[in-house]
Amino acid sequence: MKVFIIVLLAICLFNTGCKPKTNMGTAKPFKRYASITGLNPDSVQVYKDLHAHTWPLVLKRIKECNIRNYSIYLKQIDGKPYLFSYFEYVGDDFNADMQKMAADPNTQKWWKRTDPTQIPLPDAAAKGKVWSDMEEVFHTQ
Repeated sequence: MKVFIIVLLAICLFNTGCKPKTNMGTAKPFKRYASITGLNPDSVQVYKDLHAHTWPLVLKRIKECNIRNYSIYLKQIDGKPYLFSYFEYVGDDFNADMQKMAADPNTQKWWKRTDPTQIPLPDAAAKGKVWSDMEEVFHTQ
């Protein structure tokens, strides 16, 4: 019986279906980020329309800055709209990649369209930011 279990474990470890999930098929780990911001109630449709037609150069820069699996969700809380974002960072220097993104002229133009629709939460506003970082408290695969 022990031999059977050892053989079964060995098969499982070498079978791709049993290997731990990795970042986009690579062995490189990634870090998850989530954030939240308010959304001006009068701008909900504008925000949705902008993101339904996100500029290709902005999407390209996001990938070049090592961001993958990026999503934004909308939720009404007490009659007020909020945005929740989630992405996975696959690079080695988050700050450098975020500086690269912030320096991009197309991204700057995009933010000039999206930022006015958003209402930063107090902690983000105090730092001159639009989005408030969130703490991960649970994750499962």
